Amino acid sequence: MTRYRRQLGRSGEQEAIRHLTESGYTIMETNYTTRFAEIDIIAATRDCLVFVEVKARTSVKKGLPREAVHAAKQHKIIQAAQHFLQTHPPAAGRHIRFDVMEIFFEPDQTRINHIPHAFQIG
Repeated sequence: MTRYRRQLGRSGEQEAIRHLTESGYTIMETNYTTRFAEIDIIAATRDCLVFVEVKARTSVKKGLPREAVHAAKQHKIIQAAQHFLQTHPPAAGRHIRFDVMEIFFEPDQTRINHIPHAFQIG
């Protein structure tokens, strides 16, 4: 991955964290890494634990950001989430949700599209 793409990803994650925090979410972890995958953001709201995949783009020439969260990627994120739940017993009693956040960095603005329940286990 190029330095530019890494920086774009980090910037997208920071925008997502800001948006989630302003929307009342509590950020529990960022960049949670297992042998399966990395989960960009783990957040909590009420009794729900939310695993968030962030995709940032400067254009849609190669498709919408959410399209990059294909079935294989979803499977890896679910495995990593299951690992988190096994290693953090207090979190295990909560409902869980998988969200995708699209961050569009445009010349004159940054747009955020938060997609709750973007995918599920099973």
